[in-house]
Amino acid sequence: MSHNTFGHLFRVTTWGESHGPAIGAVVDGCPPGIPLSETDIQGFLDKRKPGQSRFTTQRREADEVRILSGVFANSEGVQVTTGAPIALEIQNTDQRSKDYGEIKDKYRPGHADFTYDAKYGIRDYRGGGRSSARETACRVAAGAVARKVIPGVTIRGALIQIGPHAIDRNNWDWDEVGNNPFFTPDAKAAAKWSDYLDSIRKAGSSAGAVIEVVAEGVPAGWGAPIYGKLDSDIAAAMMTINAVKGVEIGAGMGAAALTGEENADEIRIGNDGKPLFLSNNAGGVLGGISTGQPVVCRFAVKPTSSILTPRRTIDNSGHETEIETKGRHDPCVGIRAVPVGEAMMAIVLADHFLRHRGQCG
Repeated sequence: MSHNTFGHLFRVTTWGESHGPAIGAVVDGCPPGIPLSETDIQGFLDKRKPGQSRFTTQRREADEVRILSGVFANSEGVQVTTGAPIALEIQNTDQRSKDYGEIKDKYRPGHADFTYDAKYGIRDYRGGGRSSARETACRVAAGAVARKVIPGVTIRGALIQIGPHAIDRNNWDWDEVGNNPFFTPDAKAAAKWSDYLDSIRKAGSSAGAVIEVVAEGVPAGWGAPIYGKLDSDIAAAMMTINAVKGVEIGAGMGAAALTGEENADEIRIGNDGKPLFLSNNAGGVLGGISTGQPVVCRFAVKPTSSILTPRRTIDNSGHETEIETKGRHDPCVGIRAVPVGEAMMAIVLADHFLRHRGQCG
């Protein structure tokens, strides 16, 4: 499988660079007859786009998506998918390549500059090229298509920690997520984070974050043993997001501190005659197969590596030097990773829905 393509039956290939003329995605394997327009996609891109608050990069991109192929008006005049590859394009309109001229020969610590050069012998120094988080707009667009493939499934993400400051889960309110610049369900945490990130931003530094993504309405049976596990594909998907350094499903790392009695999710019969789990430490997946409970994933995003503080590094001639990053950057890149995490969850679930339907009817 190509390193620019993700998925098996529902396949997403992204293309383009941070400072190129455009970026985009090709979605292949989407079933025909699904209503799809630019409007269905744009709302999700608007959540991810930069410059929406002082806590994200001030790069200005409209992030307007165009569908170039794979849709056609049906007999009722509704634009639907045809089964052909769906090509999505997003123009880049606010590149400032000159911001990177001083560092074209230097490797930024924490970035992929050194490894890209080591692998390919050439690197796009303008914002990191292909390694830039700008690429995640393509995934969000593709994720909007994936959501249309799995009706009845609700996917929501939330920021649950910035730096060392976590939310109080007792304050969790999904309705609050859209009311603050952090996509957090805890209004009290949002107030504290504003002050914390202001101090981080003014110091020219950055902070990491933890994002939780929850998919509800996933029926029991999606995913397959042994190497097609739903949770292993979710983990792989989240690890492909820029700056992600850890992923957990359900109780995750915390499960190691529980006893067997605490961790195993007991089962009864609910009023509807269906299995009723009394807890969800498994995160909605057992043996790689969905249980019918909410599928719960968390991932940790490292602090943005582009900071104003001078850092020690080397250049591509092997000389030791110093670097300080100029330009426009997120003091906490984890904020804009929330809609990206949702999109990757949608892409995995759409793929597993089609794989389950293919094997089990």
